[in-house]
Amino acid sequence: MKISIITISYNAENTIKNTLKSIENQSYNNIEHIIIDGGSKDNTLDICNSFPHISKIISEQDNGVYDAFNKGLKLATGDVIGFLNADDTFYNENSIQVIVDAFSNNETDIVYGNLDYVNEESKVIRNWISKPYEKGLVKKAWMPAHPTFYCKKEVYDRLGGYNDSFKIAGDFELCLRFLEVNKVSSYYLNKKIVKMLVGGISNSGLKSKLTI
Repeated sequence: MKISIITISYNAENTIKNTLKSIENQSYNNIEHIIIDGGSKDNTLDICNSFPHISKIISEQDNGVYDAFNKGLKLATGDVIGFLNADDTFYNENSIQVIVDAFSNNETDIVYGNLDYVNEESKVIRNWISKPYEKGLVKKAWMPAHPTFYCKKEVYDRLGGYNDSFKIAGDFELCLRFLEVNKVSSYYLNKKIVKMLVGGISNSGLKSKLTI
């Protein structure tokens, strides 16, 4: 199983090295890593170019986070696609392996798990503990933590990517469309997958997912 990981970045020289190391150090090797950069003016691209595991780097102006996500989706060739933004890291070196195992052992199209919110000193601020999806949960403003959300490429091909007309709620709309409307099968992996930096790109959308 080939896993595509999409990282979006913009002027992320202070955090992206840790993100890239956490992908480079994964025990699972069949990974396609795609960088979608918004035209950084700092050393972000120099840092990215120093990591030979990266498959593709695109650096150009975009129309927001979800436009960048969609650029990555168009380039991805993996069986399964996930996102790890430039201020987040995997929980440990086996994070992708446990995701692959979850897909292999369960008839499912989506796998998601738990994450830790951390500060700049890597101290855990709080935990995001998810739960198995049940009908109606997304309509009640529940959603899986986006950095732990892994979905088969064929689902994106069939149902489309992110609605970039939303400012910060595109991930919520996608979960509503995939899980509630189209009833895509999902599996809750009750393990910590990601460490998410408080105040980073991922966190900004999750805190205000109903704002459009």
